[in-house]
Amino acid sequence: MRTELVSEPGDRTRPNEDFASVGTPACGQGGALVVLDGVTPPKGGTGCLHTVPWYTARLGGALTELTVSLPDVPLAEALSRALTRTAEAHAHTCDLSHPRTPQATVVVTRWSVDTLEYLVLSDSVLLLESPDGTVTPVLDDRLDRLPRDLLVSDEVADARARNREGGFFTAAADPSVASRAVTGTLPRAEVRALAALTDGAARWTERFHEGDWTDLFIYLRKQGPRALVERVRELERADAERRTSPRRGKTHDDATVVYAEL
Repeated sequence: MRTELVSEPGDRTRPNEDFASVGTPACGQGGALVVLDGVTPPKGGTGCLHTVPWYTARLGGALTELTVSLPDVPLAEALSRALTRTAEAHAHTCDLSHPRTPQATVVVTRWSVDTLEYLVLSDSVLLLESPDGTVTPVLDDRLDRLPRDLLVSDEVADARARNREGGFFTAAADPSVASRAVTGTLPRAEVRALAALTDGAARWTERFHEGDWTDLFIYLRKQGPRALVERVRELERADAERRTSPRRGKTHDDATVVYAEL
């Protein structure tokens, strides 16, 4: 197994809200990766004493440990347990029912000699490459399918769409959200490489249209995650007024890429 990991803040004066890890079981066979994209809260209260980086570090650490140490526990169950553990760490001090309690998008994959499992929740991206070079994106596209009137402001989205039936879901404090994730299992032999990206890195395809998901994967294989993030930064600087990508919420977003050849 060969892996490369890059995680870069969108603004170097602010903490990176992403989290990424790669784990290998003690037996040396198989592995797992976790990528979280912390959701930047709007101005105003969140009901929580803690920062988004605190939350993603707690949830990411718990999810990494559970995914690697309990290989027979399905990924959705591992996420549910990690959410419960993280909520218990601050339920006594914070209002976890607040719609903007710290939260994150999630990508998890775990592979053994025989199988590869995956889980995607919200708008981070998982790309799977087969031995013949076919690239399959695993996406939770509920946010993209929402009517625009539900996303006209943070207040409207929080009241009508965030973690609500008919809306979209992120990993916050409710462990039942794990059942909303996109999950699946494939024969290990059908995947020779994979990549997990937060939406700050996926802008290469989703916002700036440098190529489709297959083009992005080929770019990653040839140039590496660092080059992909640097190219996204170039595109962001060239479009600082957001004319090419008017829906982009931030000029620069935290960008994380994990690339693994299995």
